[in-house]
Amino acid sequence: MSRTIKNMFIGGLIIMTTGVSTQTTASASDLKLTIVNPKNLYDPTPNGYSTAVIVPGGARVAYISGQGGQDGTGALSPDFAVQVGQAYANLGAALDALGARPDQVAKLTVYVVDHDMSKLEVLTRNVKEMFGDTLPAQTLIPVPKLAIDPMLFEVEAVVMLK
Repeated sequence: MSRTIKNMFIGGLIIMTTGVSTQTTASASDLKLTIVNPKNLYDPTPNGYSTAVIVPGGARVAYISGQGGQDGTGALSPDFAVQVGQAYANLGAALDALGARPDQVAKLTVYVVDHDMSKLEVLTRNVKEMFGDTLPAQTLIPVPKLAIDPMLFEVEAVVMLK
């Protein structure tokens, strides 16, 4: 390839690339979850969750492993409500460690041993206490047992980091 053609080719690349905007990332103040609860679907908010949550482009995402009801010493209460409260306290500690707040949680998955309808009030109360009006999307999965026999509840989360 002649030197003139090579210089024209390189010059063309420079001209072509200068016209292409670079991808920008959203600033921390722009990063906000969008909650979607379609009017034509059942309203899930009284039960402590949202139908869908959109994480904005440019956000980093973190995944928090399942948090059970163990206290700082590893002890587990035999009481379901106590375990649920402790598990959400543990989730709060994990969020703090990430520099995140509850309103940055996009999705929860909860696992309940021997689930029945009597446990929903405990679950709903704890979610609403932690998340207020910014309810994440959520899935409840009934299970026969968890990692350790005395565990009755576990919650994992997907979090948008700013």
